[in-house]
Amino acid sequence: MPLRRHATDKALPIWFVTAETWPELRDSLPPFVKTFAETSGFAAQPGRTLVFPGSSGALEGVLFGLEAKNAEAADPLLPGRLVSAIPAGLYYFANHPHDLELATLSWLLSGYRFTRYKAASAEMPELCAPDGVDADRIEKIAEAVALGRDLINTPANDLGPDALEEAALRVTTTYKAKASILRGDKLQMNNFPLIHAVGRASDKAPRLIDFSWGPLDAPKVTLVGKGVCFDSGGLDIKPSSAMLLMKKDMGGAATALALAAMIMGTNLPVRLRVLIPAVENAISGNAFRPGDIYPSRKGLTIEIGNTDAEGRLILADALALADEDAPDLLIDFATLTGAARVALGPDLPPFYTQDDALAEAILAHGAALADPVWRLPLWSPYAKLLDSKIADLNNVSSGSFAGSITAALFLRRFVEKAKAWVHFDLYGWTPSAKPGHPEGGEVQTARLLLALIEQRFASGMPILGDTLTNIPPEAPEPPPFAEETAADLTP
Repeated sequence: MPLRRHATDKALPIWFVTAETWPELRDSLPPFVKTFAETSGFAAQPGRTLVFPGSSGALEGVLFGLEAKNAEAADPLLPGRLVSAIPAGLYYFANHPHDLELATLSWLLSGYRFTRYKAASAEMPELCAPDGVDADRIEKIAEAVALGRDLINTPANDLGPDALEEAALRVTTTYKAKASILRGDKLQMNNFPLIHAVGRASDKAPRLIDFSWGPLDAPKVTLVGKGVCFDSGGLDIKPSSAMLLMKKDMGGAATALALAAMIMGTNLPVRLRVLIPAVENAISGNAFRPGDIYPSRKGLTIEIGNTDAEGRLILADALALADEDAPDLLIDFATLTGAARVALGPDLPPFYTQDDALAEAILAHGAALADPVWRLPLWSPYAKLLDSKIADLNNVSSGSFAGSITAALFLRRFVEKAKAWVHFDLYGWTPSAKPGHPEGGEVQTARLLLALIEQRFASGMPILGDTLTNIPPEAPEPPPFAEETAADLTP
């Protein structure tokens, strides 16, 4: 629901209070309201909501408790809890929460409902756009997050590779981006063997979605999103309990599309490219097998140690293509490993980069925008865990430790020319609702990256990073291949 642009005399006030500010505000309230608050036991505890009447008995306004401004665990998204705590109606912020923009955004993010299969249960409260915020920008961000959440929440019977392609093309149409698609056997013909191998067992053909937007001479920002629309595990089949949420295994693609919509919607001065390898990891007579060996676009041969580690395979081909263009910033998103969730839980995605300045900027923006992340190391000694006796590398490690790190190290082998690269190992799901995050599909890291890209490329700051270093010296040079890009290929 969009923000109302102008307050009216029908809009009701929301007063934000802390334990420290409550006594002064309480004494300024009309006697009837003060008595009602005291009788109700309102004590300005964080998240506590009190809807109070006027002397006529009609709804007059709302009190909402916040943490102390400098509290260590203060949540700037806490005001989003109001959306499900107050009656439908029109409201305005009578005073400032701790962070006005994040409070406004949290209102919109908390009001998200996935209604494709079930109508919304109740009318939602509306908020007047507070003075001093860029309402258009906040709405564009919230709309992009809603796009990503809708995609993740949609079950695989309605969101296979074909439907993901259609969703991406709707985004390109909205912003007049140039798109091309490679499907089925054309992936093999154009040197994307890993994407083809992973997706060929499905009755919906695998594909590579590729679109570009922005001035040709602008800094190059490339996003790569894992688009596994359902992951059965392949022949290394998952147990049924592990398949229940596998509709969200395209969360990386959803995040890439959401961030792309934010970048294009706010018209950032970059040359944006988005690559989404879209597949279903299914089982049939032609499914790829444990022990198979496949070439990659980069020329490295890959032994399949486990067919349930398919996401890194399709990303490898897409990253290799992206890297050929030597982007200034290359970002990949993937719901890649359960190991990341064991280490950091569902709300704190790990990320990997060799660029310390980039890492510091990511952490700073994540903290400032309540879009948290945590850096984990690209620990090179673990790369030997991916050794294969009969191929250049295996797609899984030889042990049970450091699963997220070894997955990132696998991907690093396919990035060489990009000036800066970062990999996000996402969960893409909120297990239980919290302010700004309804239960269900979640778009993580996109908001912080929008701010980072805007700061670095729209403000004239230096381009991030230098050419990547620390690539394992034993990595062989790829054999020559045609210098085409997907944008030049016939779908």
